[in-house]
Amino acid sequence: MKLPSARILWTALVILPIVAADDPEKPNDKTLGARPPEDAVVLFDGKSLDGWVKRGGKTPADWPVADGAFTVGHGDIQTTRQFGNFKLHLEFKVPYMPDKHGQGRGNSGVYLTGNHELQVLDSFGLKSQNNDCGAIYQQIAPRVNACKPPLEWQTYDVTFHKAVVDAEGKVVKKARVTVIQNGIEIIDDAEIHPTPGGTGARPGTDGPLLLQDHGNAVKYRNIWLLPLQ
Repeated sequence: MKLPSARILWTALVILPIVAADDPEKPNDKTLGARPPEDAVVLFDGKSLDGWVKRGGKTPADWPVADGAFTVGHGDIQTTRQFGNFKLHLEFKVPYMPDKHGQGRGNSGVYLTGNHELQVLDSFGLKSQNNDCGAIYQQIAPRVNACKPPLEWQTYDVTFHKAVVDAEGKVVKKARVTVIQNGIEIIDDAEIHPTPGGTGARPGTDGPLLLQDHGNAVKYRNIWLLPLQ
């Protein structure tokens, strides 16, 4: 029997680990369908919008619910509960709108404590800017584009810490956020300030999770939040 040459063996040792390794920058489903921990607050269980109201907090939310998800429509909605520091899991799906461009293509937004917008948009295949999917709107651009194509479910896993203020209400430490989209960290503990279009609550206060209606049929499901100290 003829033994393989040392050169062939060396080539195999070099190539095999590369072929077998997963690409850490490729969007994945590691947290798609993630179940909430026992101490998490379930904000949407796939059945109803109990615990959600329209912007302003006076009228029950009426976005249509079907097949375990709800679809954007009839104005912004927000949670009745207020949160400060937390880990958030949320899944979304943007529609296919080939005749639209830019901010008119699968647009919505997730406002953390009602004041900091994490953009939702069909940005598949684009060079990410600070107004694309995964951005803190007009502030922080994603490190990489981690978007899937439209009509596919995507995930956000967010760690948020509200601003710290002194006795006079002056901000001494800005709010901070880490965002993982589709298993890829795209924002790492970045300092952020309030985004226009939010609730306008004072920095450092607790606030709702607010979802934006931008006129596009974006879908959401499996939303839960784990409060942090």
